Amino acid sequence: MPGSSSSSGDRRILVTGASSGIGRAVARRFAREGWTVLGTSRHPETLRDPLPGVTYLRLDQSDLASIHECAKAAEDVDVLVNNAGESQGGPIEHLDPAAIERLFQVDVFGPLELTRRLLPRMRDRGHGHVVFVGSLMADFPVPFQGGYAAAKTALRAFATALRAEVAPFGVRVSVLQPGYYRSEINDRREWHTAPDSPYEERLGRVMDAVGAAHAAAGDPAEVAARVARLVASGQPPAVSCVGSHGSVLRFVRRFVPDRTAERMVAHRYGLATKRSVRIDRH
Repeated sequence: MPGSSSSSGDRRILVTGASSGIGRAVARRFAREGWTVLGTSRHPETLRDPLPGVTYLRLDQSDLASIHECAKAAEDVDVLVNNAGESQGGPIEHLDPAAIERLFQVDVFGPLELTRRLLPRMRDRGHGHVVFVGSLMADFPVPFQGGYAAAKTALRAFATALRAEVAPFGVRVSVLQPGYYRSEINDRREWHTAPDSPYEERLGRVMDAVGAAHAAAGDPAEVAARVARLVASGQPPAVSCVGSHGSVLRFVRRFVPDRTAERMVAHRYGLATKRSVRIDRH
């Protein structure tokens, strides 16, 4: 059972991006466990299949006023799951600065601002838990998805620092880095390129690999179960992974040279050459 209270119905959780994918799975999991669940959507009034037991709030993480209104409407929450976000792809040379800024607003600055707005009440009560949904790309940046990898890396750094800052007040902070799970993020991902781009052929390989990974992606209920375990834990880890052998890969990443990690990613996304996949043995 998530949480430490004997009455889950007295516990409130806010899950951003609860209209689909991982966010929807997390909201469903906690609603079934009897929690008071608030879920966000950019357009809650147009949801075709709202979850029973979930109250939907409007949230657009690119809009500061929307973030503040959502925090005010949520009032006191025991758990915040910062899940909502966007993805982006394309050669860094061709990425529009405005597109990069928007990605960081939605994936980094938006979640941070919502967290900042909800933290004071958590501190006052002496308990709370903030879960940031990150990405394994924070450990293994993927070529042609550099903006997304950078945003998730920045989010993890903010969260790790925040964890130490709020721990004395009884507030816990965790980062969960999922692998590929079924969601709409791949359909909504913007791929940026330019006419006659010299990167076109290699970009196409990465796009194909990412599309194939999403086509075979896992059930987001697995991520929801891991979130529930984090919330129930008295001492949740700072960073954990779920799916795509993430825990093993993150462990391995601590010991392999950067060049070896680079070769692993190149091989995974169809960019390997004979030279790039060779692992020297001495």
